[in-house]
Amino acid sequence: MLQSLNVSRLKLYDADPNVLLAFSNSNVEFIIGLGNEYLQDMTDPIKAQNWVQQHLQPHITQTKITCITVGNEVFMSNDTRLWSNLLPAMKMVYSTLVNLGLDKQVIVTSAHSFNIIGNSYPPSSGTFRQDLAEYIQAILNFHSQIKSPFLINAYPFFAYKDNPNQISLEYVLFQPNPGMTDPNTNLHYDNMLYAQVDAVYSAIKAMGHTDIEVMISETGWPSKGDPDEVGSTPENAALYHSNLLNRIQARQGTPAKPSVPIDIYVFALFNENLKPGPTSEKNYGLFYPDGTPVYNSGLQGYLPGIVYYSSASTINEWSIFSLVIFVMSVLKIT
Repeated sequence: MLQSLNVSRLKLYDADPNVLLAFSNSNVEFIIGLGNEYLQDMTDPIKAQNWVQQHLQPHITQTKITCITVGNEVFMSNDTRLWSNLLPAMKMVYSTLVNLGLDKQVIVTSAHSFNIIGNSYPPSSGTFRQDLAEYIQAILNFHSQIKSPFLINAYPFFAYKDNPNQISLEYVLFQPNPGMTDPNTNLHYDNMLYAQVDAVYSAIKAMGHTDIEVMISETGWPSKGDPDEVGSTPENAALYHSNLLNRIQARQGTPAKPSVPIDIYVFALFNENLKPGPTSEKNYGLFYPDGTPVYNSGLQGYLPGIVYYSSASTINEWSIFSLVIFVMSVLKIT
């Protein structure tokens, strides 16, 4: 299935050795994940070195591993110990890579929920939540130091679901619409996703950095939902993904960063029938577990390269590869 879609990169939420071994001597590049449950251990240099030596080193000579994400949406948790451990864990993993001579080959980052943004409108006035400011400032300083990207999970679906009477469906689905103009910059936005990305850039700039790339580590649209999950239909999901692919094919950047085509990870590869939560959480997949498409997303034969997330989670007993497709910016496709 991955070959038929011409996969060139794959992202794991963990570092499943079975997956990494299966892709030995392939041309697929990997991002591996280090879960939130490991953050405290990763502040210990011995434990961090053991993790890297057990999960990264045995595979890196034959499998192309280019990045480690340390933690996922840590600030969505109410556990302030996780908040405090995130940066020390990132630093320790990076230090371990330096000591092993792998820091030029493997970058270190983390993925964050868009919830960390306190104000997103207009995009030029984007700021981080005040209660997270001290943590994020230090994390941004580290990103700037090691030249690694800042990852954000952005879902226009959530904004529309919560305010369907105030937010235009066309605006969130990349359909023709009047859009909005930022009163501070006069930049025009015809879709919410680009506005969200530029709000993150503005928040980063407000903390003194203009040298950090923003990447969308998750975005998507569910094909089914509960009665109160307005807009969760296969028709809307098909429009969201196909229109997004058109934007990527056009090598678009955001209004504030027009010359920088954005990297976007699309959630998700398969539906997850055992995932807890509302119905939508089970129905972000582009495919059913048997490999048939849930709807026509325009993926097959559309781009010269696409990328997959994978997870070793047993949320869906059918899934070997699951959760997210990473659609590369066209400039980075070879």
